Amino acid sequence: MLDSILSLQNATIYQEQNVILSDINLTVNRGEFIYIIGKTGSGKSSLMKTLYADLPLTAGEGHIVSYDLRKLNDDEIPYLRRKIGIVFQDFKLLPDRSIKENMLFVLQATGWTSETDMLGKIDEVLEKVDLKSIVNKMPHQLSGGEQQRVAIARALLNDPDLILADEPTGNLDPQTSAEVLEVLRKINQLGKTIIMATHDYALLMKFPSKTLKCEDQKIFEVVQKSV
Repeated sequence: MLDSILSLQNATIYQEQNVILSDINLTVNRGEFIYIIGKTGSGKSSLMKTLYADLPLTAGEGHIVSYDLRKLNDDEIPYLRRKIGIVFQDFKLLPDRSIKENMLFVLQATGWTSETDMLGKIDEVLEKVDLKSIVNKMPHQLSGGEQQRVAIARALLNDPDLILADEPTGNLDPQTSAEVLEVLRKINQLGKTIIMATHDYALLMKFPSKTLKCEDQKIFEVVQKSV
């Protein structure tokens, strides 16, 4: 039997009182790489925000990394997010801190205390994105692609069960986008489940994988040639 990491049944996602997506029935199994596509405003980001509990799920059922999204209370949200790595379009690196200090900030905020363990973990995740040499640089000294690879490494710090990437190549040129996606696919091949929202259909053609589309308040699977 396949091991489900995300399950939504008859779920409806709201922004305030407005229905964004309705009647969602979705299962994601461990180890999958899933694209979510759709036009701007189609609900991709709202779905992502619901999955990491920035938007509450108030209709239907939802379970993610062993948490019940309908019953989730505020105290549990930080623990949920430790099991989910989140990669945003705009990197969200602290501009006044080095890459090492950015990483240390996350580890200290999530309960790490041993400096030796923290530095070892930082080396480990930066090696996975081929950026060990930049640990003492500032974010502004890196290219956009390097900053996004650092953001991916940061998402790996607490060994998450699932990575949510919300338009991670949205601010990058085509070649750099492909390089970032190669990094994500390599991480997926190491066993991490990845859900990636994107509007970059060229990446889907170059790196095909299971694809879900948000359209007309619905989400459904599409075959590759239909995107």
